[in-house]
Amino acid sequence: MSSPLASLAAWQAGEPVDSETTRRVEQFLYREARLLDAELWDQWLGLMAQDVHYWMPAIENRRRGGGLSAYAPGGGAYFDDNHLDLERRVARYQQPSAWAEDPPTRHVHVISNVEALWGATAGELIVHSVFVNYRSRGEADNDMLLGRREDLLRERGNDFCIARRKIVITQSLLMSKNLNTFL
Repeated sequence: MSSPLASLAAWQAGEPVDSETTRRVEQFLYREARLLDAELWDQWLGLMAQDVHYWMPAIENRRRGGGLSAYAPGGGAYFDDNHLDLERRVARYQQPSAWAEDPPTRHVHVISNVEALWGATAGELIVHSVFVNYRSRGEADNDMLLGRREDLLRERGNDFCIARRKIVITQSLLMSKNLNTFL
């Protein structure tokens, strides 16, 4: 049986997907946010492709003429993770000795402005979205991270997996005491 995405005759890289596929993508991203908020780390990790690249470049304040080199791979990054790196971070969150998470951080992930486009390879989608990650810890520690994501979703059965994620936050200086989160 051929895959639903690969069999579409109208597939063209960079073109918007149909409304049903957009709905499936949105539901996938909302489920991911719920898993993160509920600290269901192993289930969240199951949404990642084995060859995932999870990347959040550091932001540099530059004049507009400075180009986009601030987002080039190999530069400074808050996260530049493969699947093994993500497994290690998940394992660390689950340890009783994770002092930065005792008491645990409470998260709310809000996902919006989802736009899905056909990828360059059949069965893959480029998905743009924006997020708000509100984090609260203890009685007075409250942080908010805002940004944009560009995902490469790959069809896996009747669902998707995340093969690539690029996260660009709006803050050039993080005021948080830690960055114990997935975005």
